Amino acid sequence: MKKRIFVGGLHHESDTFNPIITGRDDIWVTRGQDLLDKKGRDGASGIIATLTCAGYEVIPSLIARSVPNGVWDRAYYLELKEELLTDLKNAGAIDGISLSLHGSMRVEGIGEAEQDLLASIREIHPKLPLITSLDMHATLTRRMFDALDGMVGYKCAPHTDTYETGIHAALMMIRSLEEGFLPTSSACRIPMLVAGEQSETSVEPMISLIKELRKMEGREHVLACSYLLGFPWADGEENGVHAVVTTDGDRNLADRLSRELAQTFWDKRKAFAFYNETRMPDDALEAAKASLQEHVYPVVISDSGDNPTAGSSQDVTNFLALVLKDKVLSNLTPPLVYQGFYDPEVVNLAKTAGVGNTIETTLGAKFDTQKSNPIAIRAEVKAITEKWESAYYSDLVLLDVQGVDVVVTSKHVGCYDPEMMRSLGVRPEERKVIVVKLGYLEPEIRALAKRSMMALTTGSTDELFGRLPYKRLKRPIYPLDGDFEAELVVL
Repeated sequence: MKKRIFVGGLHHESDTFNPIITGRDDIWVTRGQDLLDKKGRDGASGIIATLTCAGYEVIPSLIARSVPNGVWDRAYYLELKEELLTDLKNAGAIDGISLSLHGSMRVEGIGEAEQDLLASIREIHPKLPLITSLDMHATLTRRMFDALDGMVGYKCAPHTDTYETGIHAALMMIRSLEEGFLPTSSACRIPMLVAGEQSETSVEPMISLIKELRKMEGREHVLACSYLLGFPWADGEENGVHAVVTTDGDRNLADRLSRELAQTFWDKRKAFAFYNETRMPDDALEAAKASLQEHVYPVVISDSGDNPTAGSSQDVTNFLALVLKDKVLSNLTPPLVYQGFYDPEVVNLAKTAGVGNTIETTLGAKFDTQKSNPIAIRAEVKAITEKWESAYYSDLVLLDVQGVDVVVTSKHVGCYDPEMMRSLGVRPEERKVIVVKLGYLEPEIRALAKRSMMALTTGSTDELFGRLPYKRLKRPIYPLDGDFEAELVVL
């Protein structure tokens, strides 16, 4: 008789410094048969394909996702949670629960979502194997850890191994059921914050650290090893890095190996640094102009403090204000292109006016009104793209703002894809300077750059953590509190 596995999950990276509440219109949900039919490259698809190929019956619930943003709307989270729990209650006899979770999702008035969801799942099935895939930037809490038997995080940043991590999680479930053991895990907390822009896995020290994880996974009795780096743009008491090991039941082995991995990570703490060219905002603009004089372009600059891919509001205007004041960069031929600002009001005005016409309004600072100010603009509408599929059907407009081409979106979306510019008639390879609201460059836009740099701008994803108003974060923590002798605590 086929073994039956319940599958579902929630995926969101929630920035507590971003005042936007992620609501129903920002979240897309895949349910039931649609989840089984989906042929994606995400963790849930890897789980489902692997279990199905192994002859297991998958009982699908839902996967809810959204672009990183502020914390989730409480009412809608509770609605989706209840739907998933109802599916679980109605699933009948099942042999295990395989989830695809992010690990750093938060809900207004509730806090860490995963621990809340998992605690409710355990009230229904306290003993069944419960295994999940996780994002590399998951923030492991004690309650979340206690509810899980096994877990495995991505090992690539940027995250190119999401599907493969789902496969890994499913194989742990299959092995535990076929061999008749319950996985056990250990996690050791490392009191450290690290941004993705300092921990891409194509450079050291992450190359060596990930290599050690894979080597340890080859040991007998070890099912999975992960570094969960936490999410630095969330003010949580338990935030930090965790070394996690899941074994086939040997908790002593798991404890020993998680502590060993944690010590290795801590010993390399000073090796984490911005590996790309990184400059303060004014300096970045001067460096870009120097490249223009040397005929080295396109130059791609990341407006890293307002990176929607990591959860910022996508409407902080400080760096754009600097660009507009610069007489060289605001008068380029072809113009500097800036991608992009989240401002539905401006998009609606531009759509109403039409291409070739002019609008007068303010741009930006409509959602996060604390970190910057709106910019008064008189802008020509150069192009309009409605319901662009690759940006979750957001409307896009291209405006000429005082000599700078500015992309504006009707939804909060990632700005990493050069196809967004191309959909508006911009050929990015022909532009001399491109600014993107992003941190480290994704491969598609990195390929365009003759020179790239990250500007340490302000916003809800500020790379200089000392400028962020942490209140709940357990101290001391590196690097905010300088160097110290760490207590590496096994959960």
